[in-house]
Amino acid sequence: MNTELMEALKVLEEEKNISKDTMLDAIENSLISACKNHFGTSDNIKITMNRETCDYSVIAEKEVVEEVFDPAIEISLEDAKEIDPKLEMGDIAQIPVESKSFGRIATQNAKNLILQKIREEERKVVYDQYFEKEKDIVTGIVQRYVGKNISINLGRADAMLTEQEQVKTEHFKPTERIKLYVVEVKNTPKGPKILVSRTHPELVKRLFEAEVTEVKEGIVEIKSIAREAGSRTKIAVASNDENVDPVGACVGLNGARVNAIVDELRGEKIDIINWSDNPALLIENALSPAKVISVMADPDEKMASVIVPDYQLSLAIGKEGQNARLAARLTGYKIDIKSETQAIESGELPEDYMEQMQMMEEGYEDGYEEEYPAENYTDEEVSQDAVEFQEVEE
Repeated sequence: MNTELMEALKVLEEEKNISKDTMLDAIENSLISACKNHFGTSDNIKITMNRETCDYSVIAEKEVVEEVFDPAIEISLEDAKEIDPKLEMGDIAQIPVESKSFGRIATQNAKNLILQKIREEERKVVYDQYFEKEKDIVTGIVQRYVGKNISINLGRADAMLTEQEQVKTEHFKPTERIKLYVVEVKNTPKGPKILVSRTHPELVKRLFEAEVTEVKEGIVEIKSIAREAGSRTKIAVASNDENVDPVGACVGLNGARVNAIVDELRGEKIDIINWSDNPALLIENALSPAKVISVMADPDEKMASVIVPDYQLSLAIGKEGQNARLAARLTGYKIDIKSETQAIESGELPEDYMEQMQMMEEGYEDGYEEEYPAENYTDEEVSQDAVEFQEVEE
């Protein structure tokens, strides 16, 4: 039993996750290469290796001839008889080859072949490990800035966070731990090339899967995401269980779940809305927190016309158009937002619309006054009702 070789293979398997069979194949190939370098040919070489004990033998097959012209593949009858007295002219002699007899160059080449195989297998193992994490999040440690890029240590491999995949408002210090989205893993001769991102919308989705149990289990489904990294993200969620509120599940008790994600994204605002198969309702939800009067959606053209109160127009559009832009990405619709006044001027609302709304409000107030006349209540009762109403509101 070759104890030393077995121990060496065991260490490689445990530390570098390189299988024993792979290394035994590499050793066989290195022995064949050494024989070729030593004898000039390896066509007549046979190697037998016991995979359990790691014992191996190298045999050179040579033809028994009267006169030797090529010592690598031929042997004289006299020499053959010394090995096996039964051998005759024309027979094939099985001649053991001692690996110790190999020259320095042949031995060095065999060694290099084994080392090269170890490096290749190590790169393959690392590639396979991170290829499984493609389209998922990993935790990395910031190492240093390389120009405008950031070198990130992921454990067994390094990744480069390029300038394009960085959030402009984020600044990291060496040794800081951050979460990243693995966009792509490429296999190169120098090892795996891992492209990571902090701006990808899927980063937010994976963070919710990690933080919200209902999302991970599929009870709550994230239907759509629109993100402007470092500023604001809108996500639309739906529940596959009527007893589970999707928005509440994502927000968590006192906002604990969503706040944990906001902290990881360094203060990026997150709007969570209810998904709807009704385009008009979905667009109305997507424009939250702005209030909407009406939505006219065309599913074929993927266009929608939205009317909002005059005082809600700036809120619906958002700073530099961000709210409307994110709502459009989230829903997939081109959204045209108008105020009440603009809608009246364009003929989308009747000219007396404002008067009708005012009359409706006054009629509601008059009806309320008739049903609950103020003179029927004392000041003390009104104050008590106000207190009870406030308690209910709270």
